[in-house]
Amino acid sequence: MLSAELIFNIANLFVLPFWLLMIVLPNWQISRQVMGSYIPFILLALLYVGLFFSIEITPETAAALANPKLTDITQLFSDNRAAATGWVHFLVMDLFVGRWIYQEGQAKNLITTHSLILCLFAGPFGLLSHIITAFIQSQLLTKPASANQPESLS
Repeated sequence: MLSAELIFNIANLFVLPFWLLMIVLPNWQISRQVMGSYIPFILLALLYVGLFFSIEITPETAAALANPKLTDITQLFSDNRAAATGWVHFLVMDLFVGRWIYQEGQAKNLITTHSLILCLFAGPFGLLSHIITAFIQSQLLTKPASANQPESLS
């Protein structure tokens, strides 16, 4: 069985090419194809499931997960395998949100580089940044309805 440290390192390295494609080469056809695939998420999710079931689930652990308290979660994450499982969870979800930001940016011609960088390092910040950016861009690029209609001659 691989050590939690090795799994942690492999998972960190695994996601980097996907982030680089979205951030550095967003308009490259290969980036669009790769990020249109669910394969990276399936592989990471399978890793997560494997890690999750490798954690020793005791009655105390099960009770802590069923009715979580911060001290119980802190104690659970003191185990390297549980911490690696939590980290892979973050990697999967942050990459999935990053992919959504990337694809929405491609579809709506939105600026996404800053939001993707934030999402890579602090997922929710990147999501918030993208929502704000999309709102601002829609306000700046949308003309009022009256501006699109010719003036009446009455």
